[in-house]
Amino acid sequence: MKQLAICILLLAAFAFGTTAIGASADTPKALPGDSVYQLDIPLTNQDGRVSKLADLRGTPVLIAMFYTSCKYVCPLIIDSMLRVDKALTPEQRSGLRVVLVSFDPSNDTPQALKAASELRHLDLARWTLARTDVESVRKLAAVLGVQYREISPGEFNHSAVISVLDKEGRNLAHSSRIGELDPDLLAATQRELAEH
Repeated sequence: MKQLAICILLLAAFAFGTTAIGASADTPKALPGDSVYQLDIPLTNQDGRVSKLADLRGTPVLIAMFYTSCKYVCPLIIDSMLRVDKALTPEQRSGLRVVLVSFDPSNDTPQALKAASELRHLDLARWTLARTDVESVRKLAAVLGVQYREISPGEFNHSAVISVLDKEGRNLAHSSRIGELDPDLLAATQRELAEH
């Protein structure tokens, strides 16, 4: 009977130890149900590096969708994102990631994305231009509230939506004001950076 009690105590101690190990600080917390990062989306950036959308977790993100050959709306989307970025203090700016995901994976190769980033003098230490597969474009657009359709090969009709995501990938605010600074979007970005 005494040996049985010792065995039970040892098993309980082992179970407690493995639970404590399993709940260590190295184990990432589950994503919130409303996180954009719930989507299993691969991204290939302007340098040809492959990552997952969820790899952005941990940092506030300003995100929009675009395509590099767009001559009208997309340059204005980038202008608006640059205005938010430039309105931040250097310290705030260092804590923000800015991401543009293409509607046009057929034409927006890493080389095309890199050329677009160089044309706009984007800080690629913090800015990422990326492409993904067609199905993932649809999923991401739906979650971000972006409407689009291909009207001819390489030409898209689309809405302009810029979103700020918190460090867990929840959509805190979005704006459809392009070519100008949206003070509400800026304020939401600043609030999240202050929390980070």
